[in-house]
Amino acid sequence: MKFTALQIAGILEGDIVGNPDVEVSKLSKIEEGIEGSLTFLANPKYKSYIYTTKASITIVNRSFEPESDVTTTLVKVDDAYKSFSKLLEYYNQVKLNKFGIEQPSHISKNTTHGDDVYIGAFTYIGENVSIGNNVKIFPNSYIGDNVKIGDNTVLFAGAKVYSDCIVGKNCVINSGAIIGADGFGFAPNENGEYTKVPQTGNVILEDFVDIGAATTIDRATLGSTIIRKGVKLDNQIQIAHNVEIGKNTVIAAQTGVAGSTKIGENCIIGGQVGIVGHITIGNNVKIQAQSGIGRNVKDDEVLQGSPAFAYADYNKSYVYFKKFPKS
Repeated sequence: MKFTALQIAGILEGDIVGNPDVEVSKLSKIEEGIEGSLTFLANPKYKSYIYTTKASITIVNRSFEPESDVTTTLVKVDDAYKSFSKLLEYYNQVKLNKFGIEQPSHISKNTTHGDDVYIGAFTYIGENVSIGNNVKIFPNSYIGDNVKIGDNTVLFAGAKVYSDCIVGKNCVINSGAIIGADGFGFAPNENGEYTKVPQTGNVILEDFVDIGAATTIDRATLGSTIIRKGVKLDNQIQIAHNVEIGKNTVIAAQTGVAGSTKIGENCIIGGQVGIVGHITIGNNVKIQAQSGIGRNVKDDEVLQGSPAFAYADYNKSYVYFKKFPKS
């Protein structure tokens, strides 16, 4: 896929300094630019690289004036960083602009789908599935019975959506993600053996939710595990059964949330955070990486820390520890 400087300037409403017909087919960092690549200069720390980069086209701010000769063609815009991001989004849309149903794939006869869908090879789609307009399902994906998928949603290769789950509009589910596996529900008997508790609920992803690669969201025991509108989950996150995550909350990789916990809106949760079950975390909470959360959290709290040692010793030590800021 190739773009000329003239086409790029048209997309970004920019001005060209140099060859309008030069073509690019790849992206690069400015310090690693090669012929045929597109890059950008937004941070003044990287200004020196514009005189040595071999990138064919560089997006720069309109205020930039070279102090010596440059070989790269410049596209001048109001904000180089935002314009480059816009171009990435445009490039991604073009790259994902696939249509049609590839074979071999299995689509049950009572499945319905909208216009302009793409269903990749080796995909399985179960009974009574409803797929909206412009949905892209990449190869080797699995869609269970009674699933609903909203318009403009993308499932990348190998994504799994188990039966009865609901996926909203404009969602992204990355490769290896599993939506709707059974929650971790087991009950011990008198012999200390564990019997599985049936998990009869589902998972609901509302609109504009992004799910990272290899992230798992378990179905509810009863009712629904709910991921609200605009939530962004990184790779390799575990969300347990009956959890609810409020809108526009973001969670970084390797975090685990135990069952029936409620997380509020607009929270920011770092990587490798552990959150116990059956608690409530308020709105606008910030939790630093590798923290352990074992209690209810009020709105607007900022938390850090997870000392892991003997439970009884920890409780004794905490009596003194919590008084340190006052001493």
